[in-house]
Amino acid sequence: MKYIFVTGGVISSLGKGLTAAALGTLLEHRGLKVVIQKFDPYLNVDPGTMNPYQHGEVYVLDDGAETDLDLGHYERFTHCRLSRKNNLTSGQIYETIIAQERRGDYLGKTVQVVPHVTNEIKKRIRAVADDVGKGVLITEIGGTTGDIEGLPFLEAIRQFSLEVGHDNVFFMHVTLVPYISVAGELKTKPTQQSVAKLREIGIMPHALICRTEQPLSREVRQKISMFCNVPIEAVIEEMDVAHSIYEVPLMLQKEKLDDIVCRHLRLHQRPLKMNAWHGFVKRVIKPKYKTTIAVVGKYMDLQDAYKSIYESLTHAGAHHDCAVEVVNVDAEHIERDGAANKLKNVDGILVPGGFGDRGTEGKIAAAAYARKSKKPYLGLCLGMQIAVIDFARHVAKLSKANSTEFNVYTPHPVISLLEEQKTIQHKGASMRLGAWPCRIIKGTRTAELYRQTMISERHRHRYEFNNLYRRQFEDLGMIFSGGSPRGDLIEIVELRNHPWFIGCQFHPEFQSKPNRPHPLFRGFIGATLNARRKR
Repeated sequence: MKYIFVTGGVISSLGKGLTAAALGTLLEHRGLKVVIQKFDPYLNVDPGTMNPYQHGEVYVLDDGAETDLDLGHYERFTHCRLSRKNNLTSGQIYETIIAQERRGDYLGKTVQVVPHVTNEIKKRIRAVADDVGKGVLITEIGGTTGDIEGLPFLEAIRQFSLEVGHDNVFFMHVTLVPYISVAGELKTKPTQQSVAKLREIGIMPHALICRTEQPLSREVRQKISMFCNVPIEAVIEEMDVAHSIYEVPLMLQKEKLDDIVCRHLRLHQRPLKMNAWHGFVKRVIKPKYKTTIAVVGKYMDLQDAYKSIYESLTHAGAHHDCAVEVVNVDAEHIERDGAANKLKNVDGILVPGGFGDRGTEGKIAAAAYARKSKKPYLGLCLGMQIAVIDFARHVAKLSKANSTEFNVYTPHPVISLLEEQKTIQHKGASMRLGAWPCRIIKGTRTAELYRQTMISERHRHRYEFNNLYRRQFEDLGMIFSGGSPRGDLIEIVELRNHPWFIGCQFHPEFQSKPNRPHPLFRGFIGATLNARRKR
């Protein structure tokens, strides 16, 4: 087993996760088995209870783990299927250690950061490695070098490198080389200080990934190489990409990062072949067609809140050789200005998941506008529930219909709390989470898209469609095209007299990949292209 540790310096949000994922892409294309994990220093047990404005999207895995959004990059850029073992937080570590101490597992010893916390971190590295068997494990350390909460993780990987041998470990440090426009210069001092801090801890990076807005000259590379004690060929330029994050693997390939890693780790692999990836990137950068999608949500000021949705739209767009222009529409603005004013010029409408009643009426108005104007509509999780509420109010004439999440006293609870949720007291990791099977009904639009009768999709919700209204809604034109194997939970709805209108209770965006777009997103973008041609 070979190990790559990715650290970051100078500032946060440099793209360590994206860089780790891009390296994973390159190594996979060389025939290596790759798995990636993320260590987060914050004390939350997981991001499941964190506000999207604090953390961004919560990415859900097959086993129900609520994880950091970087794990979405890992699964999109590689073929690995991750589990809760692949995302470790300080909260999980301390929770485990304190539970062990309370049980008396330490036999009265003083519990300390070294060795107890560091040993628990190393244990999690080995747990993932044992599952893989043979290949490359890439571990990203969240935060910035020098952060107090990140020190136990850095100490743990320093110890780990000694235990497995230097030839089996590669340290990669992502840093910032800022351009000072007034001076007209790239400044290397922040990188020098960041590496110095890392060396104080006892870690010597083997490669520096230099995030920069301007190309690194030979002189700048030599300066970084000399003061950071890294070979000049291992000073890697990683500029801001012009069009798409999927250019990053090609950029790192051009810098020969995969060659440097394989040479250090003594991996003699086949030459790199990236033909399919090049083709995908070409369709993203220079597409033949264009479509416009309105994403109607409530966290519109933060790009990361709907990260997987935006990437899934890109994947589906590339499949159709189509540029997808996303128009972010705040649901509260629809409440204020009306749906037509915000949505009349788009080709399709997407309502994503969410929690709480803020902006709910605006989302319902968006679904109603899509239904009446015959614009393609895709509702995800809450977006499906919103479509059901609109149908209940305006087609079934149940004017006060609602979800009990928003109004517990509604006379028509068309969306209600899952039965097993009614006794739950704690919020963390208590929703219906992870991959669940779904049976597709033959003869539906959904069946045409999936081309199979049994699928598995990832969930994150507490509320569901109320089956008491099923027969009534079917008679009025709503099609229930997917449900749990026993038929007790509705998973997918369609509208009979509509060109393309689908809502799903799950999150299909968590299973879309660059050259394998999710069927629902692929169908949705295809429908918007048809609508655009007609319009």
